[in-house]
Order: sequence, then C-alpha cells, then structure tokens
Amino acid sequence: MAGGEGAAAAGVPTQAEMDPGLSRGGGLPSFEFAFNSENFSDRVLRLEVVASDSVAGGPLPDLALHREDLRLHKEEADGKIIDSSCTMVSAPVLRVKTVYINSVVLAANSPFFRKIFSNGMKESDQRHITLQVADSGTEETVIMEILSFMYTGKLSTTEPNLLLDILMAADKFEVLACMRHCNQLLTNLPMTRESALLYLYYPCSTSVAAEIRHLTNAAKEFLASKYKVLAKFSDELMDMPLAGIEAIFSSTDLQTRSEDTVYSFLLEWACKQYPETEERHKIWSSSLLPLVRFSHMTWSKLHEVLTCGDDGVDREQTKKLITDALLHKAYPAHEQGTTEADTTNCWQVPQRAYRLKPIKVVEFDRPCPQVIVYLDLTREECSRLFPEGHISTHLFHLAGQDFRLMAYCEMDEQDKAYSFGLFIATAKMTRGPTCLTVDFEFAARTRSSGKFVTRWENKYTFGGDWMLGCSDLFEVPWSTFIANDNLFIDDVLHLRADLRALVAPPGLQA
Repeated sequence: MAGGEGAAAAGVPTQAEMDPGLSRGGGLPSFEFAFNSENFSDRVLRLEVVASDSVAGGPLPDLALHREDLRLHKEEADGKIIDSSCTMVSAPVLRVKTVYINSVVLAANSPFFRKIFSNGMKESDQRHITLQVADSGTEETVIMEILSFMYTGKLSTTEPNLLLDILMAADKFEVLACMRHCNQLLTNLPMTRESALLYLYYPCSTSVAAEIRHLTNAAKEFLASKYKVLAKFSDELMDMPLAGIEAIFSSTDLQTRSEDTVYSFLLEWACKQYPETEERHKIWSSSLLPLVRFSHMTWSKLHEVLTCGDDGVDREQTKKLITDALLHKAYPAHEQGTTEADTTNCWQVPQRAYRLKPIKVVEFDRPCPQVIVYLDLTREECSRLFPEGHISTHLFHLAGQDFRLMAYCEMDEQDKAYSFGLFIATAKMTRGPTCLTVDFEFAARTRSSGKFVTRWENKYTFGGDWMLGCSDLFEVPWSTFIANDNLFIDDVLHLRADLRALVAPPGLQA
C-alpha cells in the first residue's frame, strides 16, 4: 500500500493509468495522463478562433461543424496560413488556444489526423498544426471534447445539443469510437418533447443521419405516443413545429373522432403557422396533404371541401386528391383494374383509432329510398368492446334522416352473460318527414358460405331520437363469438345493414 502511494506521489503512472481494462472498459489504453501534456507530446495544435463570417463559405450555423469549415493548416514563417490545397488564406484571429498533442494517439484514433501527420511534414520546423474554428460558442468546446476523448475514451457532457455537435465533428474527423460513444449516450438519455424535436431538426450529414436514424425514429415514436389523443392536446399541438406534426399525424395510432377532424385541424394549423399564402400553399401541398387519409373521410366532408370557397390552401392539389378518394370509394381498387393501377398503394393506408368508425354506403332512390351499409370490425376492435364498450360509425342518410350503426358488448341482466349487439341510432332530422318507417335487416358474412347471412330483421317508425337493434346478434356467449373463425374472416368481422324507407302512417305525419 505504501509503495503504491509513493509511486503516485512521485508522478509515476498508476496501475489504472497503465491498465486499459481499468480505465476504458477493456478497450484502447487510456492516455489521460498525457492529454495536453508537453512531456508526452510531440506536436502543438493551435486552435485559432475566428469570426464566423471569416471562415470559407460564410457564417457557420450554430449547431454544425463542416469539413470545409474546419481547415487544417501548416504554419508558415510569414504568418500566412496555407490550407490543404496550398491556397493562401488570411483570417482575423480573435484568440488562440494552444494544445499539446501526441501524433501517435491522434493518428491511432482518427484516419483524418493520420493523413495529416503523414503528409510530408518535416520534423525540424513543422511541428505546429493550426486549426481554425468559428467563434460560434460551441465549436471550441466540441474540438476539445474530441481531443480529450481520443486520450481518455470519455466525454464530460450528457447535454443532447452538445453531444450532437460532438457527433457531427467526430464524423468530420473520422473518430468512429467517439461517434459510437455519443450515439450510446444519446440513446440512454430520457426522451422529451424538446430532445425529440432536436433530433428531428438537427442538420446531419448523410453518414451521421444513418448513424442516428434510430434516434430520429425513437423521437417520432415518442411524439406520436405522447400526443396520440388529438382532442386532449389540440391546443398544444397548434404550436408544434412541422417536423412534430408530421411525426404525430403519420401515426395510425392517432386517436381522433374521424379523419374529417384531422383535415380540419391541419388546415387550421397551416393557416396559423404560415400566414404568407405562398409559403402556406407550398407546405400544405408538400407536407400536410400526404398526412390526410382521404379514403377514410366521410362523403359529406369531402363534398364540403370540394364546394367551399377559398380556404387559403392549394385547392387544385386538394381537389385532385379528393377526386381520387371519391373514385376509390365508388370503385374499390380491386374493381378498377388498370385505371387505378398507379394509385392503388395510396389508398391502402390503414384506418386510425377513430372514435367514429368509417363505413361503406350504397344508396338507392328507386323504387324506394334504400341504403346498404357495410361495417368491418377487426377481432382486436371487437375484443376491446368487452366488457362494456361500444363503437359508433360515421353518419349515413336515408330519406332526410341521419343514422349511425353502433356495436356493443351487451350483458344480459338475468344470466349475466355477455354477447355482441348491433344497433341503429338516429341522429337528427335534416329534411323530409318528421317520422320515418324503416324496414331493415342485419347480416354478417361467413367463411363457410362466403355470403352475407341475415341475423336479424325488423320494421320500425322513427319519430325522434331512437336506438333499435339486437343485443345478441349471433345468439352465442361473448367468448364463443370472439373465437368464431367462421365469422372472423382473416380476423375481420364483416357486417351489413340494409335499410329501406317506407311510407309513414298518415297519423304520424306532422
């Protein structure tokens, strides 16, 4: 013990300094004792801090170090600086920082420095290397962190902005170990709104973008998860920058009333964030329209958008997408043949977690008003109904009356058994008679027959707010229903409601 203390007091390197396993986790040896030490260095690095607008290419951005802006030079006697292409340059130097460096340590960690040290420099009078960095507030710190890392394998910061700057500079200087270390530190940091937006907006080179792609993906997932309930965060999202909006509204897990709500929100957001018409049109067409899943919007909303006046967005591009959506609704892709061959993929985007379920509707005027409504529910959606949940659909119209379908998990009060129920609910009278007699039936497709089989039918006169249907559509317990592979075809339950309007009794006409 005494011998160890004496060695340390005499300035002899300790066991931790000599044993790479103790200092760098079994990696390269630690040369922390030699960092910026004149005794263990064979060259001098002059960091010349110059005004940002004096560096080639103009002012430097605050968050990035670029190879063309980090100029490594030989120092000449006349005070001029010669860059690697032998071009004479001169820049006003604000301050100079001198760092003692060991060429072996730097060359072992950086192919960039290895090339510099083997580029014909003479030991007699070219032992000084000059590196210019912009006076941006971070570049000098970043360079010192990278130099220190090549000696110690450690960084002194866990701040995301600075780690990203170090990662970018490490890429320019080809210090791969430092890049991996920054990446690991960033990965281990807790994700926040601020850090997520930082990762999405950081101006990375192509190579670094590939290196931190998992960070940008994690940032998108974080934002999409945090803000997935649109109604809850609509006010906060109005101040969200574009990259965040794209991440959130690209998600299928977004919980919203309907795709109509998504369109209305994005339109309001665009008008607030981009008051200049030309810029708004550009952002709307290039970034926001692709986020809207037009094929899942309601007929009425699509019609409203087509017929309304100028709303401050690029209407031609919007109309084109809506026209394609209407064509898709009227003629599904599998029936359109080559007509839609180029656009089929556009309409295969899945539904989001809508509070109002999209439906397909076929309408007839003659010989009597009639609508046939198709509702598809996945097994997972049905499973989430248990024990007391429900799913409501978009509105559909018949003879001036608005209706919606509602799927329930119903419990029988007598035997306490659960079952699947399907109902028709009125919404509001928009036109036509105040009372409407409807003849309707519910059907479900089965795997065995491939056809829709009638499960329940009835006739009823609606004269206000009513809900009518069957609380046990398949006449089996819930557990039997949810496991029935004859009903769930490829895990999808296909339901159909057929409604025909009849003449209401004269006494009920008001």
